[in-house]
Amino acid sequence: MRQSSLVVVANRLPVDDTVAPDGACEWRRSPGGLVSALHPILHHTPATWVGWAGGTGPAPSLPDVDGVRMHTVALTAEDVREHYEGFANATLWPLYHDAVEQPVYHRRWWESYQRVNQRFAEAAAEIAEPGAVVWVQDYHLQLVPGMLRELRPDLLIGFFLHVPFPPPELFMQLPRRAELLLGMLGADLVGFQRAQAAHNFAQLCAKVLNVPATDRRIAVEDRVVRIGAFPVSIDMAEMEQLARSPEVVARARQFRADLGEPQHMILSVDRMDYTKGIEHRLKAYSELLADGHVKVRDSVMVQVVVPSRERVEQYQVLRDRVEHKVGRINGEFGRVGEPAIHYLNQPFDRAGLAALYRAADIMVVTPLRDGMNLVAKEYVAARVDNTGALVLSEFAGAAAELTQAYLVNPHDLDGLKLTLMHAKEASPGDVTARMGAMREYLRAHDIQAWARSYLTALDHTGSLAARLTAD
Repeated sequence: MRQSSLVVVANRLPVDDTVAPDGACEWRRSPGGLVSALHPILHHTPATWVGWAGGTGPAPSLPDVDGVRMHTVALTAEDVREHYEGFANATLWPLYHDAVEQPVYHRRWWESYQRVNQRFAEAAAEIAEPGAVVWVQDYHLQLVPGMLRELRPDLLIGFFLHVPFPPPELFMQLPRRAELLLGMLGADLVGFQRAQAAHNFAQLCAKVLNVPATDRRIAVEDRVVRIGAFPVSIDMAEMEQLARSPEVVARARQFRADLGEPQHMILSVDRMDYTKGIEHRLKAYSELLADGHVKVRDSVMVQVVVPSRERVEQYQVLRDRVEHKVGRINGEFGRVGEPAIHYLNQPFDRAGLAALYRAADIMVVTPLRDGMNLVAKEYVAARVDNTGALVLSEFAGAAAELTQAYLVNPHDLDGLKLTLMHAKEASPGDVTARMGAMREYLRAHDIQAWARSYLTALDHTGSLAARLTAD
């Protein structure tokens, strides 16, 4: 079996199963995401991506993507139900997002989580060449670094958590807290989105495992594990190029026309998730309508909600609640042919999203808790004319970087209403100054800079860093 000097291990492969015009199935690179971040180095070294292809049953054999080998890990229907939908997304996800919804604990979910993590670790161990770099991604695979170190102590192992890491008082609820911490400590470098998350992790390791720990280093037996913050980003150049394309410009104009050429177009784009603050946002907007501060004929709100984890009961209940709220608001404040809120429960392709970003005067990104929220950064990247107002939750990781946004506490409905009005009534000069500063920041801190920063910190020899800058 062909081995690789760089192995990326993630829950999903960076490919989508699409249907060609002749009806045949095709596997294509999925847009954006981690593969774009790693592309500058993936094509300079033998690289493999280990992940799940999305279906159940035997693992399909997939072609290389941009020269990167795809190595599929098989999941059964039981694995999907108990590992992915269960422990990962009904236990860890809510706990890591401030327990906005109550986490659910089942012992059989933990057993499945262990089993699937072992499968991923074995796959990585099998294909990594001696001394290879293995980069493990996110909360689905927190046990993999420790398992992989047991199998292959010769490897250089990195782990990055894309979601928030909770404070000790929340994490301590987990029945298997020590095992999860030890799993992450199998890595040589554990990366987080924000410095506070690294601090939380260090505190927990000291408290639960009784090991010496600072916000930068944790001693584990005869090893030192380094930790730090590496805020993830987007492909700024790709989004700018897309936003300038004639197709996207035309679609943006058509969106405005279809909405009746409103004076203000307010946009939100979220996954259907209880962490995104969708209900808080809808309530604040309905109160602005009721107070007369926003009028349907002058302003229109477009709420795009991308379906997510539809088999998980909490998400089904949330969708019903959101759709009920939208219906009530439109029934009370809408007019014939003029709904107060245009609600779209569907995915958009990259060009469609870029067109929405270009069309919107105000982008409202108000999660109750988010590791980063790349939608906020995508909106900034798409505003190639330096216009557009970004209303951003203080509890999104992006708020620490996009400090010129109109920042808000989404739990404070009065504050959210005031901030929306501030953004709506801001002078063109204020809007342009804020957007220009955020765009300048993102150019210097794009997704390639994120990958370079993390992998340079992980690499002790300097060889990986050298490949990052190779032509």
